[in-house]
Amino acid sequence: MAHTRYALSAASLALWVLCAAIPAQAAPQATVIIQSDAPDRTYRPGPPAYQVIPAPPPPRREAMPRPRRGQVWQTGHWEWRGNRHRWVPGHWVQARPGYQYRQPQWVQNNGRWEMQRGGWDRDRDGIPNRRDRDRDGDGVPNRYDERPDNPYRR
Repeated sequence: MAHTRYALSAASLALWVLCAAIPAQAAPQATVIIQSDAPDRTYRPGPPAYQVIPAPPPPRREAMPRPRRGQVWQTGHWEWRGNRHRWVPGHWVQARPGYQYRQPQWVQNNGRWEMQRGGWDRDRDGIPNRRDRDRDGDGVPNRYDERPDNPYRR
């Protein structure tokens, strides 16, 4: 009985110190359950936290420089940094033979704004390569295909 009372006192003291250290506006992300008859603790994750990002400002006009051999121009774009939009000026990116560059862009998804980072697309279908279902078009999904880039296998 005294051991249980001591464990509850220590747990409540630790919880009180933890709550005092957290700012008032922070939302709890998990629930910790302490049972009086068992020394183990159970962890349950809370609901996912979403950050509400306002629509980005319209893009700024930038003069695109003359093309460079072996380089691709990444257009300037807005990024969400430090709770506000900040402009990232355009710059050159080293080209990758056999790939097409996707420019970064903001899209609205279910009423929320999301940033789609720029990157390289191997098959030029606009879908990031890690999300492609069948890169070589042989009818076998990539996760089951031993050679997902072999277009000659039927």
